This record gives sequence, C-alpha cells and structure tokens, in this order.
Amino acid sequence: MRTLRVGLAQINTTVGDLDGNVAKILEYAARAKELGCDLVAFPELAVTGYPPEDLLLRRRFVLDNRAALERIVAAAEGVTLVVGFVDREDNDIYNAAAVIHDGRLAVYRKQRLPNYGVFDEERYFQCGAEAPVFEVAGTLVGVNVCEDIWFPDGPSKAQAEAGAKVIVNINGSPYQAGKGRFREEMLATRAGDNAVIVCYVNLVGGQDELVFDGGSMVFDPSGRKIAQAAQFEEDLLVVDLEVEEALRSRPPRKTETPAETQDAPTIHVSGHVSGRANPSPLPPLTRSEPCLHDELGEVYAALAYYHDNRSEVDESIASGESFVTELRRQMPAKLAEKLRGSSD
Repeated sequence: MRTLRVGLAQINTTVGDLDGNVAKILEYAARAKELGCDLVAFPELAVTGYPPEDLLLRRRFVLDNRAALERIVAAAEGVTLVVGFVDREDNDIYNAAAVIHDGRLAVYRKQRLPNYGVFDEERYFQCGAEAPVFEVAGTLVGVNVCEDIWFPDGPSKAQAEAGAKVIVNINGSPYQAGKGRFREEMLATRAGDNAVIVCYVNLVGGQDELVFDGGSMVFDPSGRKIAQAAQFEEDLLVVDLEVEEALRSRPPRKTETPAETQDAPTIHVSGHVSGRANPSPLPPLTRSEPCLHDELGEVYAALAYYHDNRSEVDESIASGESFVTELRRQMPAKLAEKLRGSSD
C-alpha cells in the first residue's frame, strides 16, 4: 500500500527578514527529509513573512523575495516543498505557493483575496486563475492558499474534480477567540464535501497587532480530524497518509455546488515515494501529544506574545497556581471581568 508522508511546518517567520526566513525553511525542510517526508508544506508568504503589506510596493523587495525563493529551489533536494512567496508577472504580483522538487519549480497563485477586517490583499495582489494539480510521489495533490479553501465552489473543488486526492492549504490565519472551532468545522466540511484528505498548515507567531496560532491539522475524506500540531508554538507535524485506504472508505463526493470553471492542469513533480527511485522503509514516527488549549488558555497564549514576563507566568503555573487565576491576573481588569461570568 502506498503511503504519502506529509510534513506541515508551522514556523514563525519575520516580515522582511528574507535571509532568516530562508534559513528556517531550509532547516525544517532538512528535518522533514530526514523523517522521510515526501512533501513538506510551509505557511502563506513564508519567504517574505506575513503580512508584508507596503513592502510589496517596493519593486526591489519583490525581486529579492524571488531571489530568496531561488536559493530554496537550489538547496532543496529529495523532498517536495510547498512554500508561500510573492510571484511576479510584468507589473502584477500574486500571493503564491511554490511547489519545489530537485531544482524544479511550479507555481499556484491564490484566487480568493480577503479584503475585510485586518486583510487588505486586494490593495497589493492580483487573483490567480488556474487550479493546477501536482503529482507528488505518485499521488495527485491540489495546492491552494488560505482563503481559497473557505469557499465551497473554490479551487479545492476544481482540484478534487481534476483528480486530486490530497489538498494542501497553506495559511497565515490570525488568532481570534472562538475562531478555531469554526475553522475546524469548515475544514472538515471541505474534506467531506470533496472526499479528499485536507492538510492545513498555519503560521505561528506575532506581527504588529496580529497573533498567529498555528494548530495545523489533517482531515480524512470523511471530515474526521486525524492529526493536529501544537498551538502558539513552532512545530513540524508529520503524518502518514494511506491515500488508497482513505479513499476506499470515503463517502461519495457531494456535488450540490458546482466548481467555478477554471483550468486545472496536472503538473508532474516527483514520481517516487520519498523522492527515491528505490525507497527504503520509512523511519518510524514518534510524537508526543501536542499542546492544545481550552478557550481561556488560548487567550492567555495569545496575550503572552505581548508580555515580557512569560517565564514568570509559566513558573507560577508550574508551581500549582490556577491557570485561570493566573490568566485573569495578567489580563486587563475589564477583560477579566468579562471572562469571569463564562467560566465560573
């Protein structure tokens, strides 16, 4: 039975630090290769950091971002990488995902550009038009970016109808109290509706007023969550996808919502499992349970990015002080009052 080993690298990138981001991407790529991954995915705009905002108005920055991507292309061997970067054609730029394998590069361009709340992507980017499917280690994989997967008629559906068995969705999705449950329900629905495996990788860290919570996840074709990474910390989630077995047990694909008409070409990336012509047995995976928080714990973890005394807080929690009590002590009084009623 064919196993596709996928890594989801939820890393903490820095906006504008191209060298640092490239170094971190290559570090995690090397770790994924050592673990026998066929594919490892990184967050949205991992090369530039997210969100790069008005840096995108600087032509030199966009060109430097492309040069940084070429360094990744040159260095990555033996494993397929999916990496967020800024693509450019003539005078237009795109929020894009690079699919890289042994010096080869293919590109997916984000189609759905959010322009509400903290997002203003229409200010900078043009929309992509194609929904290509990539053959990775003998498995057809659809790649798309963040907002693309939120729409039932979006590129995920077109890619599934073109034969994709796995959807890899790369994200820079900020934390918001209560959003995690809604996000999980949406991803489960998208997996079940399209009868595909969904691999969701998210950014972690902070940028200005935004906090990114990680929590990368994998869902089987029935919509059941089968793996999750830690919240609010860097992590490399590695999962073995028994693609054929999962597809045999999947429910029929729902077709109530037709996909938008768009090109969905198939692009060959790699033909051998783990990038080797004669793959040896995969190294065993060992993983402890990830650090997951309840609702109050999530708020604490998000606030901790803005506090210099994180170690002091952690020490008091380790010494036995109530987690909720410590959370309330750290919060502004009005917010603590608001939360008290819902947890007592």
